[in-house]
Amino acid sequence: MTGARTDAYDAIRRDALSGVERRRLQPDVEVREVRAEIERAVDDYQRGSRLADRVPLADPSAMVQRVLRSIIDLGPLSELLARRDVEEVFVEGARVTYLDAGGRLRCLTEPTTEDENRQIVERLLAATDRQLNTKHPLVQARVLDGSARLTAAIPPVADRLSATVRRYTVRDVTLAALVERGTLTEPAAALLWAMMQLPSRIIVSGEPGAGKTTLAAALLAAAPAAHCVRTCEEIRELAVPVVHGGYYEVRAPGLDGTGEISLRDLVKFVLAMRPDRIVVGEVRGAEAFELTRAVNAGCGFLCTLHANGASDALNALVNAALMAGENVTERIVRRIFTEALDLVVHVDRDDASRRDGGPVRRRITEISAIVPSLADRETYEPLFVRESAGGALEWTGALPAALAARVDRVLPNGARLRELVERGRAPA
Repeated sequence: MTGARTDAYDAIRRDALSGVERRRLQPDVEVREVRAEIERAVDDYQRGSRLADRVPLADPSAMVQRVLRSIIDLGPLSELLARRDVEEVFVEGARVTYLDAGGRLRCLTEPTTEDENRQIVERLLAATDRQLNTKHPLVQARVLDGSARLTAAIPPVADRLSATVRRYTVRDVTLAALVERGTLTEPAAALLWAMMQLPSRIIVSGEPGAGKTTLAAALLAAAPAAHCVRTCEEIRELAVPVVHGGYYEVRAPGLDGTGEISLRDLVKFVLAMRPDRIVVGEVRGAEAFELTRAVNAGCGFLCTLHANGASDALNALVNAALMAGENVTERIVRRIFTEALDLVVHVDRDDASRRDGGPVRRRITEISAIVPSLADRETYEPLFVRESAGGALEWTGALPAALAARVDRVLPNGARLRELVERGRAPA
């Protein structure tokens, strides 16, 4: 029965679209005329049902509304994308699934077609400068007035339409708010707050969906307003108000293949703008090499990247920097980052809670300091660790003396880093 409803919907929708195109109607403006075409298509289907010995529609008016929503809005995704409890929507051909705010994967019960979903994706892209076609079969763009990120692929890269729409559900988040959620503890929050008071160099690592961007936003919110912050991203996700600085986003090539601005180009560009801290969202490639220049220029940086653990984060950053193809050895790049990096903060998802029917919990599992060693290799000194998924994030009692001395020099009112961590509270 579901298949029959889908076939009827698809046939009526295609008929109505043909009428809209034939009359050259503008769906966003001429809604009344579009509705008339849909009603005509529904009436034609009902009359044809009697002649073709097929079941007519039980509720023609509901079909009119459904097709109208498809043509002038985002079809079956309209309500889904308007819901505040939907975190991510996945489209695979005609199938639509989504993650709710608790991290549970659910299936859209209303049937769709791949053709309709493709048109929805194109409608989302219409307000951007990005295109999805055979020449550009991969696309990433900010959509829905900048409130979501669309990532989509079509043949020949994918075997069918494959897209995700990720809502930016967290805005203006703070370290205190993350403490309330159980992402970290108050002593860990005090440490991270103190680190953001100087141009520190911090890596936030984790798997996709672990909460890296959310933590990066909270860290930025803790930075002094007088710090100049320049944020570079492929698709802008960070939305922290910045008093001094700005946000920059890459640009895809134009139709003629020119005009591309890469993430590496952006990092190189903002180095000339006197930043106190450069923020790079999702380091994957050659842009990491430009961070070595930031180190030499005395800039702080905050970057997110994919890694399986804190001990893998530096390796991932070094490997990404080597992708730049510059005539620099791995040893040199590793030494630069080893001597410059202050902290690696690793975040992870607790999927066990989701399997038990509860929401996914995103938590910091480790905060480690990077300490250069005499063997020309780095040493990881864990400052906070979470021994198990359900365990607490515990302070090890360690604080590198050199790091503490740097932080103490910039803390207000004579505060000391160790005292802040012990007390578990940053100055008001």
